[in-house]
Amino acid sequence: MEDAIRAFLTYLEVQRGASRETIRSYGSDLKQVLAFLRMQDRRSPLPLDVLTLDRIRAYLRWLDQRGEKATSLARKLATLRSLYRYLMREGRVADNPAAKVRTPKLPRPLPRVLNKDEAAALMESPLGGDVIACRARAILETLYSTGARVSELVTLNVDDVDWQNGLVRLSGKGRKERVVPIGTVALAALRDYSALTPSLPAVGESRRRSRSDLPMFRNPRGGRLTARSVARIVARYSAPLSGGQVSPHTLRHSFATHLLDEGADLRAIQEMLGHASLATTQRYTHVATDHVMAVYDRAHPRAGRVPGPKLRPGKSGAKD
Repeated sequence: MEDAIRAFLTYLEVQRGASRETIRSYGSDLKQVLAFLRMQDRRSPLPLDVLTLDRIRAYLRWLDQRGEKATSLARKLATLRSLYRYLMREGRVADNPAAKVRTPKLPRPLPRVLNKDEAAALMESPLGGDVIACRARAILETLYSTGARVSELVTLNVDDVDWQNGLVRLSGKGRKERVVPIGTVALAALRDYSALTPSLPAVGESRRRSRSDLPMFRNPRGGRLTARSVARIVARYSAPLSGGQVSPHTLRHSFATHLLDEGADLRAIQEMLGHASLATTQRYTHVATDHVMAVYDRAHPRAGRVPGPKLRPGKSGAKD
């Protein structure tokens, strides 16, 4: 089992082009299931048939008793299904026991979206002209301006920014690349950050002096910034918002919803987000509809959803 897991993670990295975050997530899930199996079976190494249907169900019950959320259970079950699909293709097992287990019922909450005033306040929250503030401002502006995933942001290289034409090349899931526009405000924030980072080539400097793998966003040691670091930066600056902290993905949701609110075509938004299916993008129509209904309920005097003061008989309540 241990060797099979190592081979599976290598397959994800080399053949599927999975991101480091994806491989880390799969590896963490499979490490946990190995720990559970070793409590059940003392054989070493563990055989591939150790993960029976009953043991998978016992594993999910064990996770549930530990307080894991339904979303976490579903993800870990999906990891096991992916592992055994790979092993079946390799001819190492005859069937996929995880495919016989029903996925836990998941809640379908709509994603949190910042309104435009909140988004503007967040963009302006990093104060000062030092490198830390400029980096934070560039990160926030880039996430909101391009709709990039956090994994795409941290893999962004200097050469991925087309400074002259206002475009950014993002490397998405499965290493699929797409080119998206970036606004002038976000581009200016990137310029300011680049100017304060001596190890990065100056904007407009000859490309032959830059390396294609030189990261745009770096930590104080010069290494590539991690997704967790970006999440901490976004959480720090979003904490004063009325709804509390948000994640980098909230800015992606806000990007899509605000474009939709302004009449952008759903297909164009799909391309900019890098969604394989239009159905994934369509959930933002529900977010936009909810927003419109909330505005209507607050603003229209006859919306009827929020009880108002009753009029006295004979009084119209209107002046004209």
